[in-house]
Amino acid sequence: MLQTHGLTIRFGGHTAVNAVSCSFAPGTLTAIVGPNGAGKTTYFNLISGQLKANEGRVVLNGQDLSGLSASARTHAGLGRAFQLTNLFPNLSVLENVRLAVQATRAGPHRQGLNLWSIWSDHTALTERAQALLHEVSLNDKAHAPVASLPHGDQRKLEVALLMALEPQVFMFDEPTAGMSADEAPVILNLIRRLKADKTKTILLVEHKMDVVRELADRIIVLHNGQLVADGEPADVIASPIVQEAYLGSRAPNTTV
Repeated sequence: MLQTHGLTIRFGGHTAVNAVSCSFAPGTLTAIVGPNGAGKTTYFNLISGQLKANEGRVVLNGQDLSGLSASARTHAGLGRAFQLTNLFPNLSVLENVRLAVQATRAGPHRQGLNLWSIWSDHTALTERAQALLHEVSLNDKAHAPVASLPHGDQRKLEVALLMALEPQVFMFDEPTAGMSADEAPVILNLIRRLKADKTKTILLVEHKMDVVRELADRIIVLHNGQLVADGEPADVIASPIVQEAYLGSRAPNTTV
């Protein structure tokens, strides 16, 4: 269970996320929606450790992660899609994914054992990396430098790296942004498969309401840094506050 308790951050006189308390259970995909500037990505950054909260706590399975760095939170089980600045642009796509797999696994590569065991371990890591590239339809780009990838393929690689970490919590921030209509289904199908694993928790920031309607088990809405709605997708989307705050229109015969 992932929980945030009173999570708050201020930038000068502006409160970007204001006392947000929420719980996210395994086996559910929660979509986090809201207008631009609502605090969605900032909330993600507070959970994953890219930003330090002024107040509040982040707890995963009873462990308080609030004082941990982003990398320590990753090792604890929080998986946030890599930004390209975290990659090695001059290494190949396969090498980047293999390094991500290697970072999460014990084995001879960590222990300085004999050359044969190290080579066998290296082979196993490479095979896992190749399998991940196949899942995101990047196997044909395995030996290309990361720096040469077009935007859509970069997003696919971010998802492969996240899957390599095998986290308890998957955090996707607009995973199909900038992708073509032909490319987006690859990522959405991967999220559908991850969702089938009822031991995993998935958080999704997404502006495309058709994607939200299809994938989400639950929607929470942030507006001006505050949690203003939380519930089943049909109920939340139809609520007056979402019609006005997110969709920009007042629902017929309703008041806010």
